[in-house]
Amino acid sequence: MRLSVLLVPIAIAIAAAGCGEDRRGTDDAPSTSAAVTTAAAPSTAAATEAAGSSGAVAGASDLTGVKTYLTDHTAALAASGARLLTDSQAYYDAAKAVDFDYSKLWADQPEEVAAMVTGMQETYRGSNPQYEQMEGVVAGVPSLSRFDVILDAGASAADDPENAVPFDLTLPDGTVLEKPGNLFYLAETSLFGTRDDFVAKDVQPDLDGDGTVEFGEVLPDANVLLGTAQAFDGYAKELQASAAAWEPNDADAFTALVVMIPTMNEYFESWRNSRFVAGDAATEQAFAATSRLSDITDILSGLEVVYAGVQPKVAGADAAQAEQIGSGLAQLQDSIEALRDEEAGGKTFQPQEADTLGADAQARASAIAGQISQVAASLGVELAA
Repeated sequence: MRLSVLLVPIAIAIAAAGCGEDRRGTDDAPSTSAAVTTAAAPSTAAATEAAGSSGAVAGASDLTGVKTYLTDHTAALAASGARLLTDSQAYYDAAKAVDFDYSKLWADQPEEVAAMVTGMQETYRGSNPQYEQMEGVVAGVPSLSRFDVILDAGASAADDPENAVPFDLTLPDGTVLEKPGNLFYLAETSLFGTRDDFVAKDVQPDLDGDGTVEFGEVLPDANVLLGTAQAFDGYAKELQASAAAWEPNDADAFTALVVMIPTMNEYFESWRNSRFVAGDAATEQAFAATSRLSDITDILSGLEVVYAGVQPKVAGADAAQAEQIGSGLAQLQDSIEALRDEEAGGKTFQPQEADTLGADAQARASAIAGQISQVAASLGVELAA
């Protein structure tokens, strides 16, 4: 998520459901893809089955599938973290052997080094959806939310002291980076070169050998990368252990939905400022390897699993509202998937379009979260504030 605020006040979501207001303007909306389209809601059977609630008794939640979903994803992330650590160590050892002379490293063994770097980039790309798909649970459940700050949401102390990560990063050479930002950010900016101080200077490696040095064709600073990989591996394993010990309950599930669904503004803002929309004028260093639109659809897919777990309980209170919430969430997911697919197909969205799309998505998401808040209150489920 990489959001500065993890737990929004419940009252905001309730109020948003009534007014649909948004802090973004929607003037001069573009004619194409001007708003997130509303499609016919698909069946929620797939999400229900994934959550293990298809056989649940009406009026009772079934969160066993949510726990399985989380533990499966934390195991996959831990495996990716271990792989990144192993490969970062090999890269570090190769750089150390030439006294961290990256020009010499590239000149001596270009094919081997290219394979190392591109392999680590692919590991990173694979770890991104592994986390994003479970982020709704990790960031939305109070007992797990610290891992979201560490792995994916926390800022650096320099950028945002109040919402900075709670750790300092000690590099293999003894250098200490004080509260440097979350670990996905550090890994991405090292591996794809969006921070100049995290990559080797005076070398432009053509990693794919096509004769042109393009985005992402860099040699990471081995010291920064290995220190990041060591921390990532450790915290991914801690999250895996905490997920295994977590016993889900209604308060956790409803809180995760209310907290995490109405975060569209921040997602769309980071997409707007990323290279996928802003191109060379991008001010966002992160979200360069994978489009934020993909992240949003991954996050919503996990939240659909959470909702499927509590839907029988919601239906016990109000069957029509339970269906309406499920349909609204599915429609929101489908519409953003359509935008993601348009972008993947070659469409470049303009900043004004991103603002308009984000405002529409935020209004719809806030309305859904408000409905869930109201149902939770009627059921006597106390949400974390």
